[in-house]
Amino acid sequence: MEKTHSYRPLCLSLYLNYFVHGIGVIILAQNMDALAARWGSIADVAWVISMLGIGRLIVLFVSGKLSDKYGRKPFVVLGMITYISFFVGILLSPTSTVACIFGILAGIANSFLDAGTYPALIESYPESASTATVLLKAFISAGQFLLPLFVGFLVASNEWYGWSFIVAAVILAVNIPVMLKMSFPSMNPAQEAKDEGKDAAAAAWIPKSKWYLEGICFVIYGYISQATFYLISQWLTKYGVAVAQMPDMAARSLMSYYSVGSLACVFFTAFITKKGVRPITLLVVYTLISTLSISALYFMPSASLAPVLSFVVGFSAAGGVMQLGLVMMTEMFPKGKGTMTGIFYTTGSIASFTIPVITGYMADSGINSIMGLDAAIALAGFIIAVLIYIRYNSVMKERPAA
Repeated sequence: MEKTHSYRPLCLSLYLNYFVHGIGVIILAQNMDALAARWGSIADVAWVISMLGIGRLIVLFVSGKLSDKYGRKPFVVLGMITYISFFVGILLSPTSTVACIFGILAGIANSFLDAGTYPALIESYPESASTATVLLKAFISAGQFLLPLFVGFLVASNEWYGWSFIVAAVILAVNIPVMLKMSFPSMNPAQEAKDEGKDAAAAAWIPKSKWYLEGICFVIYGYISQATFYLISQWLTKYGVAVAQMPDMAARSLMSYYSVGSLACVFFTAFITKKGVRPITLLVVYTLISTLSISALYFMPSASLAPVLSFVVGFSAAGGVMQLGLVMMTEMFPKGKGTMTGIFYTTGSIASFTIPVITGYMADSGINSIMGLDAAIALAGFIIAVLIYIRYNSVMKERPAA
């Protein structure tokens, strides 16, 4: 086990990228009013946000396969450079049409990061892959917690909104030379186990999973889990103002409650998995809780309940449940972790594209209708999670002891 300790600096550098990614996911929505004034309307901003999904969709599957072939590091560094281009490019975009190009770049950057980062973390800590990948959510949540507070401060101080973009770009620029010095783990689990004195045969065992059954379930779950929390992250502030009748700063703070919930779930998950609770069980439980909490937001809009429910939604829907799904998928389909990452998150990128477009049109009929849509999506996710639970237990019971 001592060998894996050398990967801690690498993991910290990878996690820092996802702190910035947490900012990148919501930075357009958090600056929606300023960008709408610049580009024309809120619908224009929503369209640019949807381009992130297009960018992910364009390259994610291919980058995942290439990551299996050429290694993880090149794609992590490419993601960092491309993300910097997005943050700077949005500030230089005079129209939403131009901004769409940089929105696509943000999606591409996210794809590059995912293709290199998730497999690298799983390969760094194969025996605690769920914890290693879920910790990404801690850094994503930290970014999503701090950004609304920073943007709120800029608004209250009448400062330029662009500082939020500049800070994110600078963090990545500083991290690039650090990342270039890092060494990555072997992509061969059997060889890695042999080097550490473990059972190579157990590490090399291949489950008899069926793509048309378990694979399809994971593909659908990838879409649903992304859609569930992505919708919330983009519209929770607007929900607070328009539906829960909250003041602007209080509505913005809902994203902070949401992010705190997400962060709390990360550490809770890390703790109870070490106590023996299986990640596949958490997948079902968290999806059920998110269904109930989002439904409560829809049926019981309230300024007093909204912060509590935002915390619970963040805990259950954005606290790492998608990462748990990916880890389960790579366990059931262990050949080509980059490829599996690409497939799983490609469906998520479709959600990132379709959800802003759908909700942008739905906003005219009332923000609460968007929350109703999210509740329905979460319910479908719970049903799929139960199917995955059943099939996972059936297939993985034949796994040899390490």
